[in-house]
Amino acid sequence: MIAENVLPPDALGMRHLQFRALGTDCQIKFREWEDRTALQFAAEALDWVGKFEAKFSRFRPDSMISQINANAGRRWVETDAETDQMLDVAEGLFCLTDGILDPTMLPLLGLWDWKVVPTHLPEKAAVQKALALVGWRSVERRPGGIFLPEPGMGLDFGGFGKELAVDALARMARNAGLKDVLVDLGRDVFAMGGNGKQAFWHVGVEDGNHPGQCWAGLAVTERAVSSSGNYARQFTHGGVSYGHILDPRTGWPVRNGMKAVTVVAPTCLEAGIYSTAVFVLGTQHGLKLASRSPGVSVCTQSDQGIDGSRDFGDWLVKGI
Repeated sequence: MIAENVLPPDALGMRHLQFRALGTDCQIKFREWEDRTALQFAAEALDWVGKFEAKFSRFRPDSMISQINANAGRRWVETDAETDQMLDVAEGLFCLTDGILDPTMLPLLGLWDWKVVPTHLPEKAAVQKALALVGWRSVERRPGGIFLPEPGMGLDFGGFGKELAVDALARMARNAGLKDVLVDLGRDVFAMGGNGKQAFWHVGVEDGNHPGQCWAGLAVTERAVSSSGNYARQFTHGGVSYGHILDPRTGWPVRNGMKAVTVVAPTCLEAGIYSTAVFVLGTQHGLKLASRSPGVSVCTQSDQGIDGSRDFGDWLVKGI
Protein backbone atom coordinates (compact mmCIF):
# COMPACT_ATOMS: atom_id res chain seq x y z
CA MET A 1 0.00 0.00 0.00
CA ILE A 2 1.17 3.52 -0.78
CA ALA A 3 1.96 5.62 2.30
CA GLU A 4 -0.62 8.32 3.00
CA ASN A 5 1.86 11.18 2.79
CA VAL A 6 2.93 10.24 -0.74
CA LEU A 7 -0.15 11.59 -2.50
CA PRO A 8 -1.35 14.59 -0.50
CA PRO A 9 -4.23 16.54 -2.07
CA ASP A 10 -3.69 20.15 -3.05
CA ALA A 11 -6.06 22.97 -2.18
CA LEU A 12 -8.53 21.72 -4.82
CA GLY A 13 -8.32 18.07 -3.72
CA MET A 14 -6.16 17.13 -6.70
CA ARG A 15 -3.55 14.40 -6.28
CA HIS A 16 -0.59 13.73 -8.56
CA LEU A 17 0.70 10.18 -9.08
CA GLN A 18 3.98 10.04 -11.03
CA PHE A 19 5.79 6.90 -12.15
CA ARG A 20 7.94 5.43 -14.88
CA ALA A 21 6.48 2.63 -17.02
CA LEU A 22 6.16 1.42 -20.60
CA GLY A 23 9.40 3.18 -21.49
CA THR A 24 8.15 6.64 -20.65
CA ASP A 25 7.29 9.13 -17.89
CA CYS A 26 3.72 8.69 -16.68
CA GLN A 27 1.33 10.58 -14.45
CA ILE A 28 -2.24 10.37 -13.25
CA LYS A 29 -3.87 13.47 -11.82
CA PHE A 30 -7.14 12.93 -9.99
CA ARG A 31 -9.36 14.77 -7.53
CA GLU A 32 -10.33 12.84 -4.41
CA TRP A 33 -10.49 14.09 -0.83
CA GLU A 34 -10.78 10.68 0.83
CA ASP A 35 -7.30 9.25 1.47
CA ARG A 36 -8.35 5.60 1.46
CA THR A 37 -10.09 5.84 -1.91
CA ALA A 38 -7.19 7.77 -3.43
CA LEU A 39 -4.48 5.45 -2.17
CA GLN A 40 -6.38 2.30 -3.12
CA PHE A 41 -6.86 3.55 -6.67
CA ALA A 42 -3.20 4.56 -6.95
CA ALA A 43 -2.02 1.15 -5.73
CA GLU A 44 -4.35 -0.72 -8.09
CA ALA A 45 -3.28 1.45 -11.04
CA LEU A 46 0.41 0.85 -10.41
CA ASP A 47 -0.16 -2.88 -9.93
CA TRP A 48 -2.11 -3.14 -13.19
CA VAL A 49 0.49 -1.22 -15.20
CA GLY A 50 3.30 -3.36 -13.79
CA LYS A 51 1.57 -6.59 -14.76
CA PHE A 52 0.62 -5.26 -18.20
CA GLU A 53 4.19 -4.24 -18.96
CA ALA A 54 5.63 -7.50 -17.64
CA LYS A 55 3.37 -9.48 -19.95
CA PHE A 56 3.40 -7.47 -23.16
CA SER A 57 6.70 -5.58 -23.32
CA ARG A 58 9.14 -6.94 -25.89
CA PHE A 59 11.94 -5.59 -23.71
CA ARG A 60 11.13 -8.10 -20.97
CA PRO A 61 12.85 -11.42 -21.84
CA ASP A 62 10.24 -13.43 -19.92
CA SER A 63 7.18 -11.62 -21.33
CA MET A 64 4.56 -13.36 -23.43
CA ILE A 65 5.60 -11.31 -26.47
CA SER A 66 9.25 -12.28 -26.02
CA GLN A 67 8.24 -15.94 -25.85
CA ILE A 68 6.31 -15.63 -29.10
CA ASN A 69 9.20 -13.84 -30.81
CA ALA A 70 11.81 -16.31 -29.54
CA ASN A 71 9.87 -19.16 -31.14
CA ALA A 72 9.45 -17.54 -34.56
CA GLY A 73 9.98 -20.18 -37.24
CA ARG A 74 10.19 -22.91 -34.63
CA ARG A 75 6.87 -23.74 -33.02
CA TRP A 76 3.43 -22.59 -31.96
CA VAL A 77 3.14 -20.73 -28.65
CA GLU A 78 0.18 -21.23 -26.36
CA THR A 79 -1.68 -18.03 -25.47
CA ASP A 80 -4.22 -17.14 -22.80
CA ALA A 81 -7.44 -15.19 -23.23
CA GLU A 82 -5.82 -11.83 -22.45
CA THR A 83 -3.09 -12.36 -25.04
CA ASP A 84 -5.64 -13.50 -27.61
CA GLN A 85 -7.55 -10.29 -26.96
CA MET A 86 -4.41 -8.21 -27.53
CA LEU A 87 -3.75 -10.09 -30.76
CA ASP A 88 -7.34 -9.45 -31.85
CA VAL A 89 -6.77 -5.74 -31.26
CA ALA A 90 -3.53 -5.89 -33.26
CA GLU A 91 -5.30 -7.56 -36.17
CA GLY A 92 -8.17 -5.10 -36.05
CA LEU A 93 -5.84 -2.10 -36.11
CA PHE A 94 -3.88 -3.56 -39.02
CA CYS A 95 -7.10 -3.84 -41.02
CA LEU A 96 -8.46 -0.47 -39.88
CA THR A 97 -5.32 1.38 -40.99
CA ASP A 98 -4.91 -0.56 -44.24
CA GLY A 99 -1.68 -2.09 -42.95
CA ILE A 100 -0.04 1.14 -41.79
CA LEU A 101 -0.10 -0.05 -38.18
CA ASP A 102 1.62 -3.42 -38.51
CA PRO A 103 2.51 -5.19 -35.23
CA THR A 104 5.14 -7.33 -36.99
CA MET A 105 7.55 -4.43 -37.58
CA LEU A 106 10.07 -5.58 -34.97
CA PRO A 107 12.71 -6.61 -37.56
CA LEU A 108 12.72 -3.05 -38.89
CA LEU A 109 12.72 -1.50 -35.43
CA GLY A 110 15.84 -3.51 -34.69
CA LEU A 111 17.65 -1.81 -37.56
CA TRP A 112 16.64 1.68 -36.47
CA ASP A 113 17.75 1.64 -32.83
CA TRP A 114 16.51 4.87 -31.26
CA LYS A 115 17.88 4.08 -27.81
CA VAL A 116 21.18 5.50 -29.07
CA VAL A 117 21.92 8.25 -31.59
CA PRO A 118 22.49 6.46 -34.92
CA THR A 119 25.88 7.12 -36.50
CA HIS A 120 25.04 5.67 -39.91
CA LEU A 121 22.12 4.51 -42.02
CA PRO A 122 21.25 0.83 -42.32
CA GLU A 123 22.33 -0.80 -45.58
CA LYS A 124 19.55 -0.86 -48.16
CA ALA A 125 19.93 -4.64 -48.43
CA ALA A 126 19.46 -4.98 -44.67
CA VAL A 127 16.29 -2.88 -44.81
CA GLN A 128 14.89 -5.04 -47.60
CA LYS A 129 15.75 -8.21 -45.70
CA ALA A 130 13.98 -6.94 -42.59
CA LEU A 131 11.04 -5.69 -44.64
CA ALA A 132 10.57 -9.19 -46.05
CA LEU A 133 9.89 -10.38 -42.49
CA VAL A 134 7.19 -7.76 -41.89
CA GLY A 135 3.57 -8.60 -42.63
CA TRP A 136 0.72 -9.36 -40.27
CA ARG A 137 -1.01 -11.50 -42.89
CA SER A 138 1.79 -14.06 -42.52
CA VAL A 139 1.01 -14.62 -38.83
CA GLU A 140 -0.79 -17.90 -38.11
CA ARG A 141 -3.34 -17.96 -35.32
CA ARG A 142 -5.81 -20.30 -33.68
CA PRO A 143 -7.77 -20.00 -30.41
CA GLY A 144 -5.16 -20.23 -27.68
CA GLY A 145 -2.15 -20.22 -29.98
CA ILE A 146 0.04 -18.22 -32.38
CA PHE A 147 2.89 -19.03 -34.73
CA LEU A 148 5.29 -16.66 -36.50
CA PRO A 149 6.28 -18.81 -39.51
CA GLU A 150 9.63 -17.22 -40.42
CA PRO A 151 12.75 -17.10 -38.22
CA GLY A 152 13.50 -13.47 -37.41
CA MET A 153 9.87 -12.35 -37.35
CA GLY A 154 8.75 -10.51 -34.25
CA LEU A 155 5.80 -8.74 -32.67
CA ASP A 156 5.87 -5.31 -31.08
CA PHE A 157 2.82 -3.80 -29.38
CA GLY A 158 4.46 -0.39 -29.05
CA GLY A 159 2.11 1.07 -31.64
CA PHE A 160 -0.95 0.63 -29.46
CA GLY A 161 -0.08 -0.90 -26.09
CA LYS A 162 0.42 2.38 -24.24
CA GLU A 163 -2.83 3.72 -25.62
CA LEU A 164 -4.71 0.62 -24.48
CA ALA A 165 -3.20 1.11 -21.04
CA VAL A 166 -4.45 4.71 -20.90
CA ASP A 167 -8.00 3.57 -21.65
CA ALA A 168 -7.77 0.78 -19.08
CA LEU A 169 -6.59 3.15 -16.35
CA ALA A 170 -9.36 5.60 -17.21
CA ARG A 171 -11.90 2.79 -16.77
CA MET A 172 -10.32 1.89 -13.43
CA ALA A 173 -10.65 5.49 -12.29
CA ARG A 174 -14.28 5.61 -13.36
CA ASN A 175 -15.01 2.33 -11.56
CA ALA A 176 -13.37 3.76 -8.43
CA GLY A 177 -15.89 6.59 -8.48
CA LEU A 178 -13.40 9.29 -9.50
CA LYS A 179 -14.84 12.15 -11.54
CA ASP A 180 -11.94 14.48 -12.37
CA VAL A 181 -9.02 12.52 -13.81
CA LEU A 182 -6.20 13.00 -16.30
CA VAL A 183 -4.32 9.85 -17.32
CA ASP A 184 -1.09 10.73 -19.12
CA LEU A 185 1.27 7.98 -20.26
CA GLY A 186 4.03 9.62 -22.25
CA ARG A 187 1.67 12.26 -23.67
CA ASP A 188 -1.01 9.77 -24.59
CA VAL A 189 -3.86 11.28 -22.60
CA PHE A 190 -7.40 10.62 -21.50
CA ALA A 191 -9.31 13.37 -19.68
CA MET A 192 -12.35 12.92 -17.45
CA GLY A 193 -14.24 15.74 -15.81
CA GLY A 194 -12.17 18.85 -15.17
CA ASN A 195 -9.01 20.12 -13.53
CA GLY A 196 -10.73 21.62 -10.49
CA LYS A 197 -10.77 25.13 -11.92
CA GLN A 198 -12.55 24.50 -15.21
CA ALA A 199 -14.94 21.77 -16.32
CA PHE A 200 -12.26 20.42 -18.65
CA TRP A 201 -8.53 19.71 -18.83
CA HIS A 202 -6.09 21.90 -20.74
CA VAL A 203 -3.83 19.87 -23.06
CA GLY A 204 -1.14 21.58 -25.12
CA VAL A 205 -0.55 20.94 -28.83
CA GLU A 206 3.20 20.77 -29.36
CA ASP A 207 4.76 22.73 -32.19
CA GLY A 208 6.53 20.35 -34.59
CA ASN A 209 8.75 23.19 -35.77
CA HIS A 210 9.74 24.24 -32.24
CA PRO A 211 9.91 21.18 -29.96
CA GLY A 212 9.09 21.93 -26.36
CA GLN A 213 6.73 24.74 -27.33
CA CYS A 214 2.98 24.61 -27.92
CA TRP A 215 1.23 26.46 -30.69
CA ALA A 216 -2.26 25.88 -29.25
CA GLY A 217 -4.15 24.38 -26.34
CA LEU A 218 -7.12 22.02 -26.20
CA ALA A 219 -10.03 22.06 -23.74
CA VAL A 220 -11.02 18.40 -23.46
CA THR A 221 -13.20 16.26 -21.24
CA GLU A 222 -14.32 12.66 -21.77
CA ARG A 223 -11.89 12.51 -24.66
CA ALA A 224 -8.41 11.25 -25.43
CA VAL A 225 -5.56 13.16 -27.06
CA SER A 226 -2.52 11.68 -28.78
CA SER A 227 0.22 13.22 -30.88
CA SER A 228 2.79 11.82 -33.28
CA GLY A 229 5.85 13.62 -34.59
CA ASN A 230 9.47 13.17 -35.55
CA TYR A 231 10.64 16.31 -33.75
CA ALA A 232 11.47 14.49 -30.50
CA ARG A 233 13.62 11.67 -31.92
CA GLN A 234 15.53 12.28 -35.13
CA PHE A 235 19.05 12.49 -36.46
CA THR A 236 20.74 14.04 -39.46
CA HIS A 237 22.88 12.11 -41.92
CA GLY A 238 24.32 13.59 -45.08
CA GLY A 239 22.28 16.74 -44.54
CA VAL A 240 19.00 14.76 -44.39
CA SER A 241 16.90 14.42 -41.24
CA TYR A 242 15.53 11.00 -40.34
CA GLY A 243 12.80 10.58 -37.73
CA HIS A 244 11.78 7.57 -35.63
CA ILE A 245 8.42 6.88 -37.28
CA LEU A 246 8.86 4.18 -39.90
CA ASP A 247 6.77 3.55 -42.99
CA PRO A 248 5.96 -0.19 -43.09
CA ARG A 249 5.62 0.01 -46.87
CA THR A 250 9.25 1.06 -47.40
CA GLY A 251 11.10 0.18 -44.19
CA TRP A 252 12.48 3.73 -43.99
CA PRO A 253 11.56 6.70 -41.79
CA VAL A 254 8.65 8.78 -43.00
CA ARG A 255 9.76 11.68 -45.19
CA ASN A 256 6.59 13.26 -46.51
CA GLY A 257 6.88 16.75 -45.03
CA MET A 258 4.84 15.93 -41.92
CA LYS A 259 5.94 17.58 -38.69
CA ALA A 260 3.26 16.55 -36.20
CA VAL A 261 -0.24 15.13 -35.94
CA THR A 262 -2.61 15.59 -33.00
CA VAL A 263 -5.84 13.63 -32.67
CA VAL A 264 -8.79 13.99 -30.30
CA ALA A 265 -10.93 10.85 -30.10
CA PRO A 266 -13.37 8.99 -27.85
CA THR A 267 -10.63 6.54 -26.79
CA CYS A 268 -6.86 6.81 -26.53
CA LEU A 269 -6.54 3.72 -28.72
CA GLU A 270 -8.29 5.57 -31.55
CA ALA A 271 -6.35 8.77 -30.93
CA GLY A 272 -3.02 6.95 -30.97
CA ILE A 273 -3.53 4.81 -34.05
CA TYR A 274 -4.86 7.68 -36.12
CA SER A 275 -2.11 10.08 -35.08
CA THR A 276 0.45 7.55 -36.32
CA ALA A 277 -1.45 6.50 -39.43
CA VAL A 278 -2.12 10.08 -40.53
CA PHE A 279 1.53 10.96 -39.98
CA VAL A 280 2.64 8.10 -42.23
CA LEU A 281 0.03 8.69 -44.93
CA GLY A 282 0.25 12.48 -45.01
CA THR A 283 -2.53 15.01 -44.64
CA GLN A 284 -4.70 14.19 -47.68
CA HIS A 285 -4.81 10.41 -47.41
CA GLY A 286 -4.55 10.46 -43.63
CA LEU A 287 -7.60 12.66 -43.13
CA LYS A 288 -9.55 10.47 -45.53
CA LEU A 289 -8.67 7.42 -43.45
CA ALA A 290 -9.54 9.11 -40.15
CA SER A 291 -12.88 10.32 -41.49
CA ARG A 292 -14.09 6.70 -41.41
CA SER A 293 -14.33 6.83 -37.61
CA PRO A 294 -16.96 9.10 -36.03
CA GLY A 295 -15.80 11.42 -33.29
CA VAL A 296 -12.17 11.49 -34.43
CA SER A 297 -10.77 15.03 -34.90
CA VAL A 298 -7.37 15.53 -36.53
CA CYS A 299 -4.88 18.38 -36.84
CA THR A 300 -1.78 18.07 -39.01
CA GLN A 301 1.32 20.24 -39.13
CA SER A 302 3.53 19.87 -42.19
CA ASP A 303 5.81 21.77 -44.52
CA GLN A 304 2.61 23.10 -46.08
CA GLY A 305 1.29 24.52 -42.81
CA ILE A 306 -1.53 23.53 -40.43
CA ASP A 307 -4.54 21.58 -41.69
CA GLY A 308 -7.02 19.07 -40.38
CA SER A 309 -10.63 18.10 -39.90
CA ARG A 310 -13.03 20.97 -39.50
CA ASP A 311 -14.26 19.90 -36.06
CA PHE A 312 -10.78 19.96 -34.52
CA GLY A 313 -11.28 23.69 -33.93
CA ASP A 314 -14.12 22.88 -31.55
CA TRP A 315 -11.55 21.64 -29.02
CA LEU A 316 -9.23 24.66 -29.16
CA VAL A 317 -9.05 26.78 -26.02
CA LYS A 318 -10.81 30.06 -26.52
CA GLY A 319 -10.68 33.11 -24.28
CA ILE A 320 -8.98 31.50 -21.28
